[in-house]
Amino acid sequence: MTATENKITIKRPDDWHLHLRDGATLSAVLPYTAALYGRAIVMPNLTPPVTNVAEAAAYRDRILDALPDGWSFKPLMTCYLTDNTDPDDVERGYREDVFTAVKLYPARATTNSEFGVTAWENIRDVLARMEKIGMPLLIHGEEADPEIDIFDREAAFIDNVLNDWMIRDYPELKIVLEHITTKEGAEFVADAKGNIGATVTPHHLVLNRNDLLAGGIRPHLYCLPIVKRDKHRVALRVAVTSGDNSFFLGTDSAPHPISAKETDCGCAGIFNAPNAIEVYANVFEEMDALDKLEAFASLNGPGFYGLEPNRDTITLERKSCMVMGEIDIPESDDSIRPFLSGEHLNWSVTKT
Repeated sequence: MTATENKITIKRPDDWHLHLRDGATLSAVLPYTAALYGRAIVMPNLTPPVTNVAEAAAYRDRILDALPDGWSFKPLMTCYLTDNTDPDDVERGYREDVFTAVKLYPARATTNSEFGVTAWENIRDVLARMEKIGMPLLIHGEEADPEIDIFDREAAFIDNVLNDWMIRDYPELKIVLEHITTKEGAEFVADAKGNIGATVTPHHLVLNRNDLLAGGIRPHLYCLPIVKRDKHRVALRVAVTSGDNSFFLGTDSAPHPISAKETDCGCAGIFNAPNAIEVYANVFEEMDALDKLEAFASLNGPGFYGLEPNRDTITLERKSCMVMGEIDIPESDDSIRPFLSGEHLNWSVTKT
């Protein structure tokens, strides 16, 4: 990393939690990630989900086909874990470099998770195989029980699943607790040994539940896990700027058409791919920790996954920029609104 008073150059970052969707939406949103990030862990919760090696390879091909000519970007594919996932298929996909990881959604916990895991006993064989071969498990860490308050579901998952049996029964399993949102989540990861990491989104570093609900409901700030009290936002900021290599960049950028956000039952998800790194830079500057941005964005994730950091770099300049407006979805009358659209940020990417 190099830095001056108004510029910072870091190794090219990676996005360790990304939704690209498919079809026309994939074509619309992919360039905003591929222009900046070298690699991205691609979520498998399509409809239908990506549950085997053949489906993952086909989805990877569609992503690469949508990439503009001459661009360098590597999608890292994941397997959607179900009650019936075959451990042999998971291992084959990992050995053949199709699967990078397996994604665990508790059934009905979030968008397109109805095919997820309904009973923990159903996945023990898969977890044992993954522990044996060193394959990471990526977890949407929320209890799906509708009786549990939506603001408490992450903490409940840590208590009822991770601490109650998973890390005891599979102590060497590599786990990423994705898009953590709570003080409890940050503390769990910080206290764990080196085979447990966490991604943190830009929006959970700048939003609290007042931003979502006070003065009117703002559907474009609705995501799952839902934003929490401000004490949790503060705890996440402390965690990502602490220098602890267990925390790394994962935007959870999740595009939805405006018509699906602004409706009686709006979709959960925030599309932040066009400006995530600038938001992270704002946060690290506010925490007087710009010297730690490169580790969080570009080094900790590859280290956890056993990969080399990207060799090329990006440069951010302290220069006000306005977040872009809505982007059109090809072959549709609908569009997607980026996170913080129309607002100004203090940092801009000036060189990639």
